[in-house]
Amino acid sequence: MTKQRRQYGTWPSPISAAALSTNLRLSDVAWDTDNDTLVWFERRGKSGVLVMQAGQEAMRDLTDTKSVGARVGYGGGDFTVHGGYVYFAGPDGRLYRQALESGDARAITPAFGHAAAPAVSPNGEWLVYVHSYERTDGLAIVDSNGDYWPRKLAFGTDFVMQPVWHPAGGHIAYIAWNHPQMPWDGTELRLLTFDDDLRVASIDSIVGDETTAIFQPAFSPDGRYLSYISDATGWGQLYLYDLELQSHHQLTDAPAEHGTPAWIQGLRMYGWAADGQQIYYLRNEGGVYSLWVYDIQSGSSQQIDALSAYTALDQPAISSYHGKIALIASSSSIAPRIISYVPDTQQVRIHRRATTESLSTTQLASAEAIVWPGHDGEDAHGLYYPPTHDSYEGIGTPPLLVLVHGGPTSQRTTAYDSGVQFFTSRGFAVLQVNHRGSTGYGKAYMNKLRGNWGIYDVEDSVTGATYLVAQGLADTSKIMIMGGSAGGFTVLQSLVTKPGFYKAGICLYGVSNHFLLAQDTHKFEERYLDSMLGPLPEAADVYRERSPIFHADRIVDPMIVFQGSDDEVVPQNQSDLIVESLRSRGIPHEYHIYEGEGHGFRKPEHIEHMYNHIIQFVTQHVIYA
Repeated sequence: MTKQRRQYGTWPSPISAAALSTNLRLSDVAWDTDNDTLVWFERRGKSGVLVMQAGQEAMRDLTDTKSVGARVGYGGGDFTVHGGYVYFAGPDGRLYRQALESGDARAITPAFGHAAAPAVSPNGEWLVYVHSYERTDGLAIVDSNGDYWPRKLAFGTDFVMQPVWHPAGGHIAYIAWNHPQMPWDGTELRLLTFDDDLRVASIDSIVGDETTAIFQPAFSPDGRYLSYISDATGWGQLYLYDLELQSHHQLTDAPAEHGTPAWIQGLRMYGWAADGQQIYYLRNEGGVYSLWVYDIQSGSSQQIDALSAYTALDQPAISSYHGKIALIASSSSIAPRIISYVPDTQQVRIHRRATTESLSTTQLASAEAIVWPGHDGEDAHGLYYPPTHDSYEGIGTPPLLVLVHGGPTSQRTTAYDSGVQFFTSRGFAVLQVNHRGSTGYGKAYMNKLRGNWGIYDVEDSVTGATYLVAQGLADTSKIMIMGGSAGGFTVLQSLVTKPGFYKAGICLYGVSNHFLLAQDTHKFEERYLDSMLGPLPEAADVYRERSPIFHADRIVDPMIVFQGSDDEVVPQNQSDLIVESLRSRGIPHEYHIYEGEGHGFRKPEHIEHMYNHIIQFVTQHVIYA
């Protein structure tokens, strides 16, 4: 079929803003310990819902009357399943227990503070979990029926996460760390030992320190080993600790990431097979994920080819009942799905789809990993998406949207991104910048941003766009930049330091004043700036130099700003200050405040409104300017 020629950026798209607002967000998946039942967590607007599927039966909602969602830090660690029951965190901070078969949820912890990452003891009688109350975090334990009051287990550090039980029930392993470290900077793997009365007999540090990040402890099914991921070599690698011999052994050595930044509770990158003979793990190579299996006896690894169609895999869960592996899977052109994989037969089953998948993969843009020289000659990384449409081809050279991730310690991967497809299907090229400071390219690359936030992220965005222009893939007169949170800061700082390079900025809850951020943000990130900019008061000059609000008079390019009224991470005053400067100087701008939204937008009407207004804004100020 002959395609119609039409100006880039004006193509009629099959992807509407309304469609983006109704997509499900699939967050986690778990098997019951006693049967062939799979449970997963869906975000539907502002509600969190647990869904189950028993064997070949139809799926059904478990928690249709009570929203699910842990609220320790950024969340995560929302639920677990054991012995025919699901245990989950509710919006009131309490833990609930609900039978998979039928019945209502019942609270098993009192209503104070917030709970996350519940883990059930092997005998099903106890529940250990992360508890946070009045800026004090630690591990607590409660009986699984909730008949008695919880009691404290392990406190005394600023943060804890990822508690797991030894198969015999006599130990708990967990991750702990203190300010000013972030969990990807330096953490400790700790082993808690119980006495006969289930009281704490000892807590020992097994591995890790202030400069070595340890991630995801897990015991082997026979209890001999404690596995974990460490970045001691410069890459997140998988290790075994022999509890009897007290010795460590590195399993993986590829120059790839096997861990991930622990922004939230409950993250997983691997799991033990039920017989303890294999470990199934994820490997991230430049934003492309694959599933591998490590054989304990032979010491060899092999990629699972049956899942090669998916380039983004998340939250692997291995069933102790039948050995199936469940994951959240997608690619740049395949929307997220809950799938399961049977190693013996290599059968892959789709349990749930995040979208209707009404578009074929040929109608969607595919990501291409690219590398370009930064302003100082060092390599920078990113993902390029070309304009893609079944019925249209462009005239001239496409406009370019530069997308900057949040964090800034994060990474854009080849996971499906409906927002990217929203733009590429309209005739925009998109560059997802994994600037220096991003994860997924080794610890040295990640550490490049220490003390340099506002420099490498800004420069790598500019040089990435310039690289695509030189390749004939982008129109130098139609470049835009978009980001949220830390990415929103990069948008603001780019418009301050590179006036005229971008024709428009799209800023979502961006940081404009680092002094206010250090003062107002939540506990998890309140010392993050110590590494990104330097500790106060010594680094006060750096904070001022790299706070866009003090240089807002340099912003001359049109900008559209979006902000949630209830954002506790980057409060509304950060956006108010920038917009006031734009308004006072007559700079073309729009400002949209969404009532009841926090750090990121969840209400469908707000998501739809945001994307519609972005398209209207860039059409006016970029496409037809």
